[in-house]
Amino acid sequence: MWQAQAAALRARDRTVITPDQRGFGGTPLGTAPPSLDTVADDLAALLDQRRVGSVVLAGCSMGGYVAMAFLRRHRHRVRALALLATRARADSPEEAAERIRFADLILDETRRDQLVTHTAPLLLGAATRARRPDLAEQVTAMAATAAPESVSWAQRAIATRPDSLSVLRGTDVPAVVLRGAEDDLVAADEAAITAEALPRGRLVTVPTAGHLPPLEAPDHVTRLLTALLDASAAENRKGDSEW
Repeated sequence: MWQAQAAALRARDRTVITPDQRGFGGTPLGTAPPSLDTVADDLAALLDQRRVGSVVLAGCSMGGYVAMAFLRRHRHRVRALALLATRARADSPEEAAERIRFADLILDETRRDQLVTHTAPLLLGAATRARRPDLAEQVTAMAATAAPESVSWAQRAIATRPDSLSVLRGTDVPAVVLRGAEDDLVAADEAAITAEALPRGRLVTVPTAGHLPPLEAPDHVTRLLTALLDASAAENRKGDSEW
């Protein structure tokens, strides 16, 4: 999902890490019970393995929930933050129940294909679906190849996440919250609440994107991440001079 941004930033001599979450890509799911804390700790272990102390952290959708879990457990390792298509508050009981229902359905072999075919394209905004049918096909294919056990695990982990507003209020780093104007999963007021909780957060809206801005508006997201990296670097230089 982050290929365009990773290529552009690496071309500018930036180090970029785009890990596969457990259960996806080449990463085994393992036997741990569903928890975003587990995924956050996986990321911390990967950074340790690569000898990376701190990062500018970006997450989209579930990646945003993982980023907030990472803040709860490893706050000192985040120099700047980008939250895309995500929200800080916890699910309501009704929303959590709907996620659990999806987690159950995705494991049902008789209903899985229809479920994926129906839901995956809706991650994209209406303008993207009309303008880029190839991207809708790509997203559907990506969803279809994901292991159902991993998708179910992920949905259960999201359903049990805590409210993160207090965590964001204590995160005083350069930060941006991005929402696609055609995102049917994260409402405009949810994105605004998330941005307002961050002491240095700002809200950016992409007019023609839905729930997957890195794919739908790759250049826009690349510019946003570049600016965030520059802000983090400037802050580090300021800290060095003060020291």
